[in-house]
Amino acid sequence: MRSPLLLRAVIFTALFAVAVIIGYFIIRPSATLPIYHPSELDPRLVDKDVRNEKGEHHILDFRLIDQNGDSVSLATVKGKVVVADFFFTTCGSICPKMSTQLVRVQDKFKSDDRVMLLSHSVTPELDSVARLRDYGALYGVDHNRWRLLTGDRPQIYRLARQSYFACTTQGNGGPDDFVHTENFVLVDPQLRIRGFYDGTSAKDVDRLIGDMKTLLQESSRD
Repeated sequence: MRSPLLLRAVIFTALFAVAVIIGYFIIRPSATLPIYHPSELDPRLVDKDVRNEKGEHHILDFRLIDQNGDSVSLATVKGKVVVADFFFTTCGSICPKMSTQLVRVQDKFKSDDRVMLLSHSVTPELDSVARLRDYGALYGVDHNRWRLLTGDRPQIYRLARQSYFACTTQGNGGPDDFVHTENFVLVDPQLRIRGFYDGTSAKDVDRLIGDMKTLLQESSRD
C-alpha cells in the first residue's frame, strides 16, 4: 500500500499538471482576429456619417474599372479574403514601397483564388485603364489576384473614408481633396474589416500575411 505522503504527492502533481494546461489555454494568444466596428477605431479614421453605425460594419458596394477594363464590384470579391489600399501611379514616395510589398502578398497567395488585392487609384482622372495596365506590368500584377482600380473619384474617396477607414483626412472627393495613406486594410469573406497594416513596412506586411492565413483557415472551417 502506498504511503499517504506518496499519494498526496501524486495527487498534487496531477492537479498541478491540470492547472498548467488550463492556464495555457486561458493566456495563450487568440487565433481569432478582431472584427472592427467604427466605434472601436481612432475617430480621425472614421467619417462622421458612420461613427454611430449600428450592427456589424461591412464594406460598401462599389463599381469600378480595373487595369484590363473589366468592371469590379462588391460581388467580385464577396467570399474572398481582400486586402485593400489606395495609391496613384505617379506617386514617388510611399506608393512604390506599398506596391512592392503587395507583390510579396500576391506571390504568397498566387495559387489561392480565395484571395483578392484591390488597389484604388486616388487620381482616377489621371490613372486611365491603359496607365494602370502599364503600372501593373511594371510590378508583375496578376489580374486574377490583384486589381488596380479607377473610376468615379467621389466613390473611391467615399470607400477610403466610409468603407475601409484607411485615412485620417476629411473631404468629399472633390478637386481639392486628396487621400494619401500607407494603410493596407484586411477584409474577411463576410466583408468585415479584420486588420490594419503599414504597407511600407515589410515586418507589418509579414503580420498581414500571417493574418490572411488565419482568415483562410477560419473560412475553411465555416
